[in-house]
Amino acid sequence: MRLKGILSPRLDAPLPLWMIFPVVFVAVYASHFMLLRVPYYWDEAGYYIPAAWDFFRTGCLIPTTTLTNAHPPLPSIYLALWWKVSGFYPEVTREAVLMVASLGLLAVWRLPMRLLGVASVAFWTVLLTGLYPIWFAQCSLAHADIFAAACSLWGLVYALPARGRNPWAAALWFAAAALSKETAIAIPLTLVAIDIVEGFRSGAPARLKLWREAAWLSSCVIPLAAWYAYHYARTGFLFGNPEYLRYNAEATLTPLRILAAFGHRILHLTAHMNLFVPVLTAFAALLLNPRTDVEGHERPRLDRPILLRIWLLLLVNALVFSFLGGALLTRYLLPMYPLVLFLAVSVLYRRVPYWYGLTLLSAFAFFAALFINPPYGFAPEDNLSYVRVVRMHQAGIAELTKLCPAAKVLTAWPMTDELTHPELGYVKEPWDVFPVDDFTADQIARASQEPEKYSAALVFSTKDEPPSPFLNLGGEKLDERYFGLHHDLSPDLIARELNGTLVWRLDDRSLWIALIRFNHPVEARLDFGGLQN
Repeated sequence: MRLKGILSPRLDAPLPLWMIFPVVFVAVYASHFMLLRVPYYWDEAGYYIPAAWDFFRTGCLIPTTTLTNAHPPLPSIYLALWWKVSGFYPEVTREAVLMVASLGLLAVWRLPMRLLGVASVAFWTVLLTGLYPIWFAQCSLAHADIFAAACSLWGLVYALPARGRNPWAAALWFAAAALSKETAIAIPLTLVAIDIVEGFRSGAPARLKLWREAAWLSSCVIPLAAWYAYHYARTGFLFGNPEYLRYNAEATLTPLRILAAFGHRILHLTAHMNLFVPVLTAFAALLLNPRTDVEGHERPRLDRPILLRIWLLLLVNALVFSFLGGALLTRYLLPMYPLVLFLAVSVLYRRVPYWYGLTLLSAFAFFAALFINPPYGFAPEDNLSYVRVVRMHQAGIAELTKLCPAAKVLTAWPMTDELTHPELGYVKEPWDVFPVDDFTADQIARASQEPEKYSAALVFSTKDEPPSPFLNLGGEKLDERYFGLHHDLSPDLIARELNGTLVWRLDDRSLWIALIRFNHPVEARLDFGGLQN
């Protein structure tokens, strides 16, 4: 029997990580190949690319071409190094982010192997994570969240196992996560709190070990604190400009808003983008008895202390991002989705005879959600809808260039940045713009009072609205009050309110973009500063 075990290694024996990573990267690269040249989108264009671009050009860690919001600088440094070697192109940025995402998926493989030791569970957890629309989309976007998620997952690889923990290695990964996105610090601090509480409930030797681990994990706060001290010394703001702080931390502390946000977060972690498929099948599987092997032993299960830690991490993150973050962006929970999927797959493996079929069903559900939008409002960056938005904006700018050259353009963010920053990949020369917040009735009414300040309008849907107000994840009134839900006017109505002519329009499902031309005179501004001594 011993010789047979040597000649036929266990199927769940872990492969070397250096063999797994190239396979993961090739799969991720191939599945995202058509996205490599997509210009920068939304918060990429609004903050992360300008911040990295400023560091690339000037070596300054604090951005100058966009408002600083005190986000830590590790993503900017990483992207600037890639640009230094390979050039400043969207495809270089996408490839750099895919490398980080692949590193995160490698951690998704390693974590189940360390916690459960079953290769099939690790494989399906990696596959489902990679296919899950939010993770898949963020793999190609240069947001700080994918950096923080990859580092946080590696920190959990060394911090979660009951045996063989490596707290100093975990602390290094958690420090890198916090230097990528400050809110990532919630994960190690949750583990620190658990270790401290468990220390009080344990005997002297175990208590000392737990508190030593807590001290190591706590050390990951030091680099983040140093960054904030540096930022304060250079700008006078500890957590970024006051408007950013008000929107993301101060205006979010209303009890009703917190409760509503927590409801959204629970749905994000259990149902959004077809996540309900593995979650519901796992809960149904709990009604079945555990399966046994040929020798009558039950299939392995997660140790209760590890299970408790994972559940607490999910709960704390749901709570943290109910208090923080003006927008309910699902990417804030990016490191939590692999944990949800791991729990679901491990339950199916332990209790369902044909569990591969249910995991395959989840994979098909995730693949469909990449292209088929849910029947409620969502952010285009949650699946491949963001590519449609980018292509529509490119088409609109092309029509603007053809039909209204040299116009001063009324538009809203992010189009304002796309037209004024050539480095984002939409225009070759900056346009003169007249910005509005959005295309609601109130903003259009205000713009109508200053017709001399624009000669064209490039208007677009700023929200992907559900077909019915009853299909919002939360109540429409609450979403309007606390989460920025608004209703843009139609292009025809905007043109009528502004006394313009609708000269071009493009519709794609629930999204639209249109170009409006005006015949009224435009205010001219001349700059004589260069002629003065």
